[in-house]
This record gives sequence, structure tokens and C-alpha cells, in this order.
Amino acid sequence: MGVERSNDGRGLGASMAGLWRRLVKGREEDKAPVPRSAGVPARTWRRINEVLKAAAGDYDGEARARERVGHLLAFYRDAGDDDRREFLARLEAGFAAPAAEVRRAIEDYLNASDGAARVRAEGLLAASLESPRLRILRQFNLLPDGVHALVDMRADLYRLGADACPALEQDLLRLLTLWFDAGFLELRRIGWESPASLLEKLIRYEAVHEIKSWSDLRNRLDSDRRCYAFFHGRMPAEPLIFVEVALVREIADKVQTLLDETQPTLDPESATTAIFYSISNAQTGLRGVSMGEFLIKRVVQQLLSEYPRLRNFATLSPIPGFSRWLDKRLAEAAYLERIPTEVRALLEATGKSGMAAIQHCLAQEVAGAAGQPALKAWLEGECAYYLAREKSGKHPLDPVGRFHFSNGASLGRINWLGDVSARGLRQSCGLMVNYIYALKNIERQHQDYAREGSLTLDADVERCLDAALRLRRGRRPAGRATPASPAGVS
Repeated sequence: MGVERSNDGRGLGASMAGLWRRLVKGREEDKAPVPRSAGVPARTWRRINEVLKAAAGDYDGEARARERVGHLLAFYRDAGDDDRREFLARLEAGFAAPAAEVRRAIEDYLNASDGAARVRAEGLLAASLESPRLRILRQFNLLPDGVHALVDMRADLYRLGADACPALEQDLLRLLTLWFDAGFLELRRIGWESPASLLEKLIRYEAVHEIKSWSDLRNRLDSDRRCYAFFHGRMPAEPLIFVEVALVREIADKVQTLLDETQPTLDPESATTAIFYSISNAQTGLRGVSMGEFLIKRVVQQLLSEYPRLRNFATLSPIPGFSRWLDKRLAEAAYLERIPTEVRALLEATGKSGMAAIQHCLAQEVAGAAGQPALKAWLEGECAYYLAREKSGKHPLDPVGRFHFSNGASLGRINWLGDVSARGLRQSCGLMVNYIYALKNIERQHQDYAREGSLTLDADVERCLDAALRLRRGRRPAGRATPASPAGVS
């Protein structure tokens, strides 16, 4: 897409260059560990224990509660990693729900004689299950930045080892799920005119396709592109999750084309298709808090209100676990025997083994040095099998697929060399997929998935899957028909 130029290009360039240097420095700082403190004296820990116990006790007024939790937050923010870990461990170990009280409440509920008694017993049981730890955490809401602090604290748990504090992690998740309910979230469009501090965060938080420069960012915010994010009233300057959208005339099959700054800018009024090509969770501390499904549905509604000519809504999605899954299969003798003879010969000719041989062949394909239709057909079939048949319980093993299927999307097409970046080739052998959001089918497909784990596959993916299944039955795959475009929204 073409990039507009400012009348004062030199001033804008200098300003952007300065911001970019700060951003790169910020990225380096993000990777560095939090400096360790010299160690908190024993008397300070005794004081922290007293404050924690007071905060966990009976409520004695908002002013006292705010003072106590403010003291705890100030201590935590000034602490190094070792002392933060110790603080979190004390919250984990010392403030569980009293087992005897919970047991009595369960017995009272089970022995309730009538409906009214059962209602009272149910309330007492719910109260007994609320740990003193949860009472402490809830009081952070009294501070202007307390909610943000808890999000950061949960991110620290993951960084420092969440498995050591499972009860604390569970209480934080329970609380943040309530506080970040979709009804409390505000949808905002992020554009080139947004504050520079917000644009810096967009670059930093992008998790799917790295934003490599300010020019790259401006390209993604041009007139035929959209970026929408959810914000929370207690974290107004922090995007929680954001999606990047391309307004185009047909379903895209290559992400490099969408990101190409030299491509002409399309009049958005002429677009018929919206492609969701990147969805990034910006806050590690909100992992597991469901927001993505609401974001996509809200963005679809917003786009339709602006551009009623839009008919197709689809993603251009990565397959982050495919190469890892395939690498494990290539270590199995029985799997190697099922690889088609022509593909096996291609791989053996590289002089390499396993994924190294596949990556070598893909590098030749990207360079245009070879046309390898047998490799293409085999990898597309294996990808279809991975997405449709490899499960964790009744849900797809692939996390991106699990997300979109649960939202009511269908799997529309597997795209050969859809992402030829180093990351795309490494993670998914260069393949990308289109998940189709057909508005008239979303609710039914969502219900089918929720009840039975049913996945909806379009005809082209079904053909790829059939080829993979034939190999597993020891039969030669049937001839591949010309791939059909996935059905759009009518």
C-alpha cells in the first residue's frame, strides 16, 4: 500500500526516529530481568505479614483498607524478583479458605430441610469458599492503579513460576474474569493519529507479525486497514487485545502481500471482504480471560455499520503448532513408511533428515528454484489432518484453530506458502489457513462445537483431509481436484 507523506517530512521523520529508538530500548528492557533488591530485612517482612493479616480480616473502612493495600503495592513494586517471589508465596501459603468452615457449610447445605434453608446455606457456603487471599486482592480495586497492578502481578506469576502458586493464580483469574467481563470493555479504533505512546505499545505487543518500522505500522493503519482494541476503564492507556484487519476484494492467501508497503491503497468503499490477519493478546496477566471472541464479533458489527457492502469475513491465520507436531511424527518409523514415495525421494535428495530436509525443500520453493507439487499436496494433507483430527480431549490441539472453531468459524482453505517469513516457515512450514466467519452459520457452528466438538470444514480442506486419511489406510490418495474458494458470507 502507498504511504502518505507529511508536508513536514523532516520533522515527522526525526520525531518518529526518536520514538523508534525509545521503543527498541523498551524492547531490550522488557527482556532484561527485574533488578534484584539487596534483600528485605526480617523486620520489614514482619510488618508485611501484619498488613496482610489485617487486610484479610474483617472490613474496617475504606480509608484503612486503601492505606494497607497501598503499602503492600508500594512494597511489591520496589522489590526485586526474589522478594516478589517470596511475597507471592506468602499470599499462596497463608490465606486459604478455612477447611473446617467449608466442611461445616457443605454439611449445612446438604442437610437443609427446605428451600429457604437451602438458600441461606448456599449463601454461607459461597462465603466460606471465598479465601482471605481473595479479600486481600479485591481491595486493590480501591487504588487508582490497583487493577492494573493485579494484572501485572499475575504476569509476574507466569514469569516467576505460576505452578508454585496455583491457589493464588486461581484467585487472580477468578477476580480478573469478573472485572474484565466483556460488558466493561470499550472498543476503540487505533489509527495513525492515535497518541505516539499508544502506537509504541501496538508495536511492542504485536505477537503474530512483527511490526518492523514506523513505515510498516503506518501501512497497517492506512485507509484500507483497520486496527481495533479493547480497553478497560481502569487501564485506559493500555490495549488489552487488538486485531488488525485488511479491507480487500477477495479472501487473502498470503500475508506478505497484505503487509507489502508497495501495494496500492484500496478505496475501502469498494471492499467486499474483511481479513483478520493478526490478533494479539497484549497483557500476559489476562491470559485465560476470554475477550477475543467478543472482539471479533464487535469488530464485525462495527465494520458492517461503516461498510454495508462487506460480504466476507475471514482470517488469515498461522498454524503455530504444526511443525512441532510434524517433527514428532517424523521420528516414528511407521509414519515415515507412509510418506509418499515421491516426497520421500525429495527429502532424501537433500542429504538431511526430519524437519531439516523439509525446511531445505521449502527454501528452494520460496526461492523459486523448484516446483514440488507432491510436497505441497502431502504437507497440505498433513496440515488438514493436524487441524481436524489431532485433539486435546474433544478440542483441536492447535490453539488458533481451537479459538476460531469455538467462535463458530469454519476452516475454509489451507494456503501454500502463505507466510514465507523465517517464523512462518519454522512454525508451520509456510502454511496459513483461512477461518471463515459466515454470519448466518456462526451460532449453529458454535453450538455444534460446544456440544460435540464438531468442526466445520469447507470442501477444499475435506479433500486435503481425505488424502491424508488414505495414506494412513495404506491407499494411494485420489487425484486432487482444483481447489474451490471457501464459501463467503451471504
